[in-house]
Amino acid sequence: MSFLTHIKMLALDVDGVMTDGIIYYSPSGDAMKGFSARDGMGISLIRAAGIQTALVTGRRSPMVEQRAKDLHIDYVLQDCSRKLLAMQQLCSEIGLSLDEVAYMGDDLNDVELIANAGFGAAPLDACEEARRSAAFVSAYPGGHGALREFAEYILKSQHVWDKVLRQYFGDATFTLRQ
Repeated sequence: MSFLTHIKMLALDVDGVMTDGIIYYSPSGDAMKGFSARDGMGISLIRAAGIQTALVTGRRSPMVEQRAKDLHIDYVLQDCSRKLLAMQQLCSEIGLSLDEVAYMGDDLNDVELIANAGFGAAPLDACEEARRSAAFVSAYPGGHGALREFAEYILKSQHVWDKVLRQYFGDATFTLRQ
């Protein structure tokens, strides 16, 4: 399971991957989204392994900007009607190949990038076309652990999971129960 050693960036859709895809509106018209803390930990673990992170979303949202800031996401691409094109441009600017990017998306506007990234993924509840285009389909729906599972899959495939855990726990001694 070492075929993901070439991955240097984890890029993600937001609505339907980092969230459950539901957008709530307050009576005053303000939009709200919920983000999973476990998925956030997945991003922190990815970053601890030295893998860059990016968000690629078709919408613009101050909530996305805040979540990206909280998680120290490296790149935030909003208002992307053509996600593949936006990702190719980012890769060109920072000196990465699209083949070095793992991408998780859930809907039709993600299919092109899922299919062309170095490793494409989709949450369990993604549309059929996204799931068929993906090399990895999570056992979890978007916003409920799909991102975390994908992050762990990448880290374990790169054989850095134990190293990342040691970084996270420091000198603490613990034993996992069987």
